[in-house]
Amino acid sequence: QVQLVESGGGLVQAGGSLRLSCAASGGTLSSYSMGWFRQAPGKEREFVARIGWRLGTTYYADFVKGRFTLSRDSAKNTASLQMNSLKPEDTAVYYCAVRRAFSIVTTEAGYDYWGQGTQVTVSS
Repeated sequence: QVQLVESGGGLVQAGGSLRLSCAASGGTLSSYSMGWFRQAPGKEREFVARIGWRLGTTYYADFVKGRFTLSRDSAKNTASLQMNSLKPEDTAVYYCAVRRAFSIVTTEAGYDYWGQGTQVTVSS
C-alpha cells in the first residue's frame, strides 16, 4: 500500500511561483507512474501532469505546458511540481496520485493511490 503526502501549497500572487512536493512511502515506485490532478471549487478534478517513475518521462495538460515542470527524485521517493507564471485560474486543491503501471493515463480512474491534497490559491 502506497501512502502519499503532498506539501508546498499556499497563497501566491498572479505571476508568482510555487513548488509542490509529493512524498511516497510504503512501496517502490520503480514500475509505476505518478500523476498530479487539481480540483477547483465547483469543478471536477482534472489532470495536470504525469511522470513515469523509471525513466522520468513526463506528460502535461495543455493548460500548464511551459509553466509547470514535474520531476522526481527516485532515491528519495519524492516528486516535485514546479509551478511558474501562476494564474488565478490555477487556484485549486492539488493532488498527487500513483498509477500501478507506467502507461500514460489522464483520468482519475487510472490511478490507484491518492494523497490528501494541498491548497493552492493564486490572487489577482
